[in-house]
Amino acid sequence: MTAPMPVRPPGPPTADGPGAGPRKPPEQGPSTRLLAPLRETGKLFSLAGTVSREIFRRPFQIREFIEQFWFVASVTILPAALVSIPFGAVIALQVGSLTQQLGAQSFTGGASVLAVIQQASPIIVALLISGAAGSAICADLGSRKIREELDAMEVMGVSPIQRLVVPRVLATMLVAVLLNGLVSVVGTLGGYFFNVILQHGTPGAYLASFSALAQLPDLYISEVKALLFGFIAGIVAAYRGLNPRGGPKGVGDAVNQSVVITFMLLFFVNMVLTAIYLHIVPAKGS
Repeated sequence: MTAPMPVRPPGPPTADGPGAGPRKPPEQGPSTRLLAPLRETGKLFSLAGTVSREIFRRPFQIREFIEQFWFVASVTILPAALVSIPFGAVIALQVGSLTQQLGAQSFTGGASVLAVIQQASPIIVALLISGAAGSAICADLGSRKIREELDAMEVMGVSPIQRLVVPRVLATMLVAVLLNGLVSVVGTLGGYFFNVILQHGTPGAYLASFSALAQLPDLYISEVKALLFGFIAGIVAAYRGLNPRGGPKGVGDAVNQSVVITFMLLFFVNMVLTAIYLHIVPAKGS
């Protein structure tokens, strides 16, 4: 008789065997962690391009747009008007004090009003929209995401970008443009009051210096900044709301991240636009 073959004891299951356990996720190396911010930036720009295309897609969600416009306006009008008064006053007082030291007090009105219109007004509007409206938009989209409402919309053939994101971004853009005019007027009046009453300036000299230094492109660049800042605030809030991590806690973290990212982008874009404007548009009288 033939001797029985020895039986080999079962070894540990391999990764591809039938009894293998779940695979461990590959560990991220230093290069992967370094490329993560670039991927996030690319996804943000991709969302911005998708929203820009979806704006012209029909049907347009007019009802959603009106509701979001009213909401964004209702939470930003009063804070914008109240914040613009001290901003205009601080700029007028600081510029007035400086011009007094230089012996050029007659140019206080033009310098302070240009600072309010070109710089302070768009920044105030963008910060308020990002902090008040953008955080609410991010929280709303994030809560819909963790409840899987957005996935259900995609299953039914409805685009969440076209249905939810586009009306919110357009609402922030339109409110930013309108609020920019309000903040410019209120800030200018506040600067005029504090310069004439507290610093004993001349009303005629204040207005004359403004008409001598200001020009119409100053208002154009202010409105362009407000429009672009509103777009950035809406896109960043929507992007972080669509990509929360870790359930409800992740939604709260996404709201904080959206506000911080928007602030950083706003100041960078404002620097670039200001440099381009000062290089292209010559000063009045030059």
